[in-house]
Amino acid sequence: MSKVETRAIAEDLVVVPLRHYGLWIGTAAALAILALIVKALATNPAFDWPTVGKYLFHASIMRGLAQTLLLTVTIMVLAIIIGTVVAIMRLSPSRILNAFASAYIWFFRGAPALIQLIFWFNLSLIVREISLTLPFIGTIFTVKTNDVMTPFVAAVVALSLHEAGYMAEIVRAGIKSVPGGQTEAAGSLGMNHRLILRRITLPQAMRFIVPPTGNETINLLKTTSLVTMIAVNDLLYAAQSIYARTFETIPLLIVVAFWYLFVVTILSICQHYIEQYYGRSDQQAGAARGILHRAFKIGRVAQPA
Repeated sequence: MSKVETRAIAEDLVVVPLRHYGLWIGTAAALAILALIVKALATNPAFDWPTVGKYLFHASIMRGLAQTLLLTVTIMVLAIIIGTVVAIMRLSPSRILNAFASAYIWFFRGAPALIQLIFWFNLSLIVREISLTLPFIGTIFTVKTNDVMTPFVAAVVALSLHEAGYMAEIVRAGIKSVPGGQTEAAGSLGMNHRLILRRITLPQAMRFIVPPTGNETINLLKTTSLVTMIAVNDLLYAAQSIYARTFETIPLLIVVAFWYLFVVTILSICQHYIEQYYGRSDQQAGAARGILHRAFKIGRVAQPA
């Protein structure tokens, strides 16, 4: 059969596109569910949208939101610092440091955050006073535990130690992702372990550390709602204080959900740009490969035999 006959037969063929019935059914079901949700939100008087608008920028809600953001930032900074130290100890050749770091991660990551919150809030039941005593000098100062371990401090201490257990594993995994040959090469140039970690290992590990750290930050933002249990005036506690008087529970919970979703959206956008910053080397390499591929394609560069 000649090429002309083959082409003529191919032109006479009728192409029938593949029908994705499952995709159509799934799309229709999703649109139907979305329509029902929108209808319920718009028509159900229990949501009381005018009340939601009334309390959305209420002074108490704004103070609670500021307290939640302060808690999140403070706890995350401390958790990153503590977690990095614990991760380095976990990778240490010293068995004692390694065992201590492993025990830390096992305990603070394993115990529920709420239990740790309540424990630190009630620390005065175990230690009534905190004092500093030096040999040959005596007691420098003594303070009651209740004066130091306020609800805010208890929340920061408990959640920082808890979150540091997760951050330690994230940092350790990031450090382990860097090829060992680079550490050996840096050591052969006379760089000490601290300099290698600061100049070689951590900068490369950041592209593996940033994504899970961003997720942990978002998770921590929501976890801070637990501090309501120890009477810290966060966003949820502020809403509870209002609807305990007005009995407008659902509208106030919608207000709380709105602000959590708003902050999570901002954090997600920031995470995206930070990931792009630390992954710019991969993007540059991909762009270079694309340029080289196009150059081969148009014949500007002779392809190897």
